Amino acid sequence: MSRIFTNRAEAGHLLAIELAAKDYDKPVVLALPRGGVAVAAEIAEKLAAPLDLVLVRKISVPGQPELALGAIVDGEEPQTVLNEDVMRLVRLDNEALEAEKKRLLREIERRRALYLGDRERVAVEGTTAIVVDDGIATGATMRAALKALKRGFPARLVLAVPVAPPDTLERLSHEVDEIVCLERPADLQAIGYYYRDFSQLGDEDVIAILAAHPNR
Repeated sequence: MSRIFTNRAEAGHLLAIELAAKDYDKPVVLALPRGGVAVAAEIAEKLAAPLDLVLVRKISVPGQPELALGAIVDGEEPQTVLNEDVMRLVRLDNEALEAEKKRLLREIERRRALYLGDRERVAVEGTTAIVVDDGIATGATMRAALKALKRGFPARLVLAVPVAPPDTLERLSHEVDEIVCLERPADLQAIGYYYRDFSQLGDEDVIAILAAHPNR
């Protein structure tokens, strides 16, 4: 029987206990908004670590929004992660791809400004970068985030998540040094099933959480 978390804060607290026991060197915590922010805040508090966001936007095939061509991830140098198999199938020209990347980057910067204002970005080089979400289903967005973060040269890259299926974690294991996951149901249907309260966070919730956890 899988554990049911009261809410994201409890899930984050339980993850934080496991992560704190590992005594990581130079930890920084990076959350995927919105839901991951509430989980990550508990970890950042326990580890006395800086808290930042990883903002990811899917690059969709024109006219097929459900088909992911790749993703663009923000950072000191924004990174694009492409699905080469899909690229070969659709043969999108470079001009159209660049235009879409610029559009998505504008949206990423808008969200970063909304959530963080002029808050200083956390550098991951030489750190233990702990990437957090409130749960993972297929892992496509998380995979893009991890691939991009590796290019920032963290000393160690850790994925921390309350719940995810084993097959997804196996695929993501090739992108990280370590995975800490509390519940690994083989028959995951919806992440919300593993929370009593899985209310969606609004932009104002993210802003408030980040304001309460300034970078150290």
